[in-house]
Amino acid sequence: MDDAYDEGVGARHGPDAPSGTRAEPEPAPPDRPAPPEQPSSGPPLPPESAAVPRTGVAALSPRYQVGAALALALVAVTACVHLGMVFLSVAPANTVTKQHGKVIEDWVYPEFEQNWKLFAPEPLQQNISVQVRADVLMPDGTTTTTGWNDLSAQDGRAIDGSVVPSHTVQNELRRAWDFFTSTHGNDNRPIGLRGSLSEQYLRRIVVMRMYKGDATSEKGTIQRVQVRSSTTNVTPPDWSGEKVSDTPVYRMLPWWTVTADEANGGVR
Repeated sequence: MDDAYDEGVGARHGPDAPSGTRAEPEPAPPDRPAPPEQPSSGPPLPPESAAVPRTGVAALSPRYQVGAALALALVAVTACVHLGMVFLSVAPANTVTKQHGKVIEDWVYPEFEQNWKLFAPEPLQQNISVQVRADVLMPDGTTTTTGWNDLSAQDGRAIDGSVVPSHTVQNELRRAWDFFTSTHGNDNRPIGLRGSLSEQYLRRIVVMRMYKGDATSEKGTIQRVQVRSSTTNVTPPDWSGEKVSDTPVYRMLPWWTVTADEANGGVR
């Protein structure tokens, strides 16, 4: 029994371990480093590409891709035609609208009718000149009628070449004439309460201009004035093929008596 016990105890203890104690376990040998990989002699293999699923038109078969391309092209052409038709319907009258106006109206009206215009007001396609002549009482007691003075042409010469043209020169006469035409009918009779005011405003302007720019008026006293407008169509470009009359059309106003305060210096 003792021998067996000693044998068992000796099996648990090292040869130098004292009796009754356990020997420490021996440390494990360190792992050996793995040998470095040897480079392969051939070129490196490319990474395996992942398959990307196709979407949209690319996922369709070739036959359906052709159909989809034709449908997109048809939509694009229709949108361009529609935008062009709407643009021409709101644009001022031009060569295209005059030649194909019926086609444009059939496309736009009534579903796509527009209640606005591209230009407000529309650009003028006519040249309008305001002209005036006067009956002048001369110092010797005789009355002389002047020739027609083109006041608009005078304003044009004052503006031409001027870096900073006067606001009065640009707009005074033009707006006075627009004020008159908007408050008078084609028979030159006033419409509404502002008609007489527009007459007085235009008369004062032309009398003042005659005193400053007409040699005959400067020597005497203006008693009456008569105003007219000369309207001439703007010549269209050669490529349009459009023919318009270049003969001026006149709108003649009646003679206006100049009041005493205007004739004696009120507008000088």
